Parts: sequence; C-alpha cells; structure tokens
Amino acid sequence: MKNEMLTVAEAAGRIESGAVMVLAGAAELLAQLPRGTWIGGTTVYFVTETGGAMVRDRLFCTTFEEATGATPRYLPLADLPRIAEGYAPGGVTMIMIPAFSIAHSNFAVEGQGYPGLFDQPLAGWITGVALDEIGRSAPLVFDGATGESHDEGAVLLHVALREGVQIDLDILNIFAQGDRADLSFTFPEGGFTAKTAVVNGAEVDLARYIEEQGIDTRLPLVANYAGALVNVSIQSVDAEKGEVKFYAPVVAGVEYRLANALGSYAQAFAQGAGDAGAGQYSCNCILNYLYGELEGQRTGAFTGPVTFGEIAYILLNQTLVRMEITDAA
Repeated sequence: MKNEMLTVAEAAGRIESGAVMVLAGAAELLAQLPRGTWIGGTTVYFVTETGGAMVRDRLFCTTFEEATGATPRYLPLADLPRIAEGYAPGGVTMIMIPAFSIAHSNFAVEGQGYPGLFDQPLAGWITGVALDEIGRSAPLVFDGATGESHDEGAVLLHVALREGVQIDLDILNIFAQGDRADLSFTFPEGGFTAKTAVVNGAEVDLARYIEEQGIDTRLPLVANYAGALVNVSIQSVDAEKGEVKFYAPVVAGVEYRLANALGSYAQAFAQGAGDAGAGQYSCNCILNYLYGELEGQRTGAFTGPVTFGEIAYILLNQTLVRMEITDAA
C-alpha cells in the first residue's frame, strides 16, 4: 500500500490511470474526482508524516498496489446485512459509513451478526466533519463507480489481491475496563443519546450523575464482548437538558464500565503506537487526536484519516485500526 497527501488533480490522475484507491478529505474535494475504482469519505483531520493537522486543500489517498482488481459498491441501509456478498476470494474489503446515520447505529448493534461478515478482513471507518460543523453539515461517503455521495448507508471497496500476500488487521486500544464496580452502567434503551442509566441497580439521571461524580468524560465506557473490549465514547454532557450524547451507540442491556484512568493520555497513546505504522493503512479516532494532543505530533509511523469511529470487522471507538499487507513468504 502507498499512502500520500495529494491534490485533487493528482488524485484524479491516479484514478484515471486505473489505480485502486481509498480516499479521505473534505466533501468539496471528493466531489471533484472522476469515476473509477475508489471509495471516499469525509473528514478534515489527518495524521500525516509531519504530525496531526486539519487539512482542507488535499486528500489522503491510499493506493492498493497489491490489488489485481476491485469493485466499489454502495449499499443502502436495508442492504447492510449483504456486505459479505461482494467479498473477493483471498481479498480484503474496505468500508465507510457516515457518522450519526441510521447505518452507523445499525452496524454497531447488528453488524457482528451479518452473514459471512468475518469471512475476510473488513476494515474502514466512520466519516465525519469538522467538530464545529457537527449538526450543521452531514458526514458523507462517496461511491467512486458513480461519483455519487450519500449521507446514509455504506460504501464498500471489495479488493482482490495477488497471490502470496498476507493481511494483518488489528487495533490499538489503550483502555481497559475499570476496576470499580460502582462505575458499572447499563442502559434501558440503546442509541447515540441517553437520559438515564442503571448504576449499581439504581436508575440515575446520567448527565447529572456524571457531573456530580466528577467523571472524566475523556475516558470511554468499555463493554466486554467475550474478551473483546469495545469502547463507547462520550461526546457531550448536558445537565440542563438531562442528556448525554455518545460517538457510538450504547446497546441496551449490555454492561459498561468506565475505563481506568490514564496517567497521561498523550503518553499512553504514544507508547502504544510505538514506532510502527510505515506502509500500513490506518485510521485514528478523533478523540485520540484531541485528548492525545496529536496536532503537530506524530504517532510512530502511522498516517491516515482521523475518524468518528473505526471498523475492524465491528464498529470500534477511541481506537486506532491498522492494516498491513505483506508477502506471505
């Protein structure tokens, strides 16, 4: 794989040459690209070779040089369970879903039950917008085959790979479930917002509870799914409205615990990232970017879009997803 920050003209040239690509950038830039073998999603935050930055005049482009072919595919909301139907044997599938869409919620709650979902590596991210545009601008995904954008559903790129390559897909999650049993939460209803939660058997006004307990909202709520730790990050707490918003939906009836506190968020993330990342596809959560103080800072050799959720088979939050394609020999 090859990662680059390119102008619209440079990216268009690659597409017209037949390159298989995954792109990230501002909507107005993605909308200018020609049709081809690519998918794209909106974000204006990136980690580049020189560090984290907001970039509005260029696109982050990943070219799959190992590809022998690829098929871009848009799936409307009702067809999300059909993701695996386009899998190329021995290949990999890239996926993008708009933040806060119904597809975002449905994939989070139901995705792991989709037929054949785990039959090959599935990697990607949740598209977003500038933080001050949340609620005013819709995150979008782009289908390179048609050039059309969508604020609902998902875009996929089913990539066929040459023989003899190996795909390594994993995540960096610096959080673990906290040890305090009194900070255990369950929710009567799932979704991106919550007014109440059950804490130690008692229903509480969640926003007021968070404020009264002085809970550090930089720490996510963490659920344990048979050993897989999945974060749900807090977006905002409005005690006056009695509402808490999340960057990923909570699931009704699932136990969440507040993550253990970190001595230094930035240091913990830097240590976790290490010096790895060169030549890999990666996407990094907007909260790691903010709380890890990544603006102007590098995360090892990892480069890529900063996202509103990450996908490594299932929806993740406040993680870094990385994928490497190497020769098996």
